[in-house]
Amino acid sequence: SPETNLPSVQQEQAKVETLPDLNAKILDEDWDDIPPSSALEVISEEEAVQIIAEPLVPIQSSTLRDYVDHSETLEKLVHLGVDLSQVEKSQKAGQLLLTLDFEKDVKKILLFLKDLGVEDNQLGAFLTKNPYILGEDLEALETRVAYLKSKKFGKSEIAQMVSRAPYLLLFSVERLDNRLGFFKNELGLSVKKTKDLVIRLPRLLTGKLEPVKENLQVCQIELGFQRNEIQQIVYKTPKILTASKKRLKQTFDYLHNIMGIPHRMLTRFPQVFNSKLLRIRERHMFLAFLGRAQYDPAQPSYISLDQLVSLPDEVFCTEIAKASMQDFEKFLKTL
Repeated sequence: SPETNLPSVQQEQAKVETLPDLNAKILDEDWDDIPPSSALEVISEEEAVQIIAEPLVPIQSSTLRDYVDHSETLEKLVHLGVDLSQVEKSQKAGQLLLTLDFEKDVKKILLFLKDLGVEDNQLGAFLTKNPYILGEDLEALETRVAYLKSKKFGKSEIAQMVSRAPYLLLFSVERLDNRLGFFKNELGLSVKKTKDLVIRLPRLLTGKLEPVKENLQVCQIELGFQRNEIQQIVYKTPKILTASKKRLKQTFDYLHNIMGIPHRMLTRFPQVFNSKLLRIRERHMFLAFLGRAQYDPAQPSYISLDQLVSLPDEVFCTEIAKASMQDFEKFLKTL
């Protein structure tokens, strides 16, 4: 009969009583033994749209921009102001950055640079020029700084040198010592003057020495300066050591052979070698046209080489040439 198919009250109670035992059994199961879902398993459309796929890391790329979304190091360097488009032009720099962990490798170098005196707003530009420092051993960097301090370079001076010559701390203590010794001995400078020289132009410690040696020979052999004159010229104007030899000779030829400036005057005002030859020529010819090209300090209306090249056009015209800007511009059109 129909009554016989209905479960008894006792049967229903038995089922309810077994549910906690079943739940306990499920909780006690070793989930590692449960096989993972198959990639071929059919899922619903609602489940499918909830799946978030991680972007794939490029297998290879010609630009670091493609890796920024996958690298915490690159992302944080970009926030610091590092220009990755410039970094990737440096040999193997991109590969180096991709291997570095920000917390483990990069952070300690950033803290070291900040402690050294490199400002926060300078870090981006610094690392753009020298990303390789991020792969250096911190202890080695500290040893190089300690060496500079032992040579009586102050903390602010070291910070200035490192900021202006970012590759400086990649040089070993031995190499730094050899460079300082070279400039001291080659130029016959005192320890203090050697130190002052490299503070003003720290890339002398990081650049190639061959151009420096060649320029010293040019000054002595081709331009005819005496050793003590070269010493004074270089100390006042260190950039002469790294200037183009061709430009150096052309400027000297015009100053000495056309304008008649003797060696002693060029030694006194060597900054004239940093000026563009065109500027020197235009101003000298204008003064000669006006009859005011007088560079002998013993004569009236003497014009120093410093005044000739350093003053703005308007000041040069009114105070030195005693003429108007219009007169100068009109004269230039006749050249």
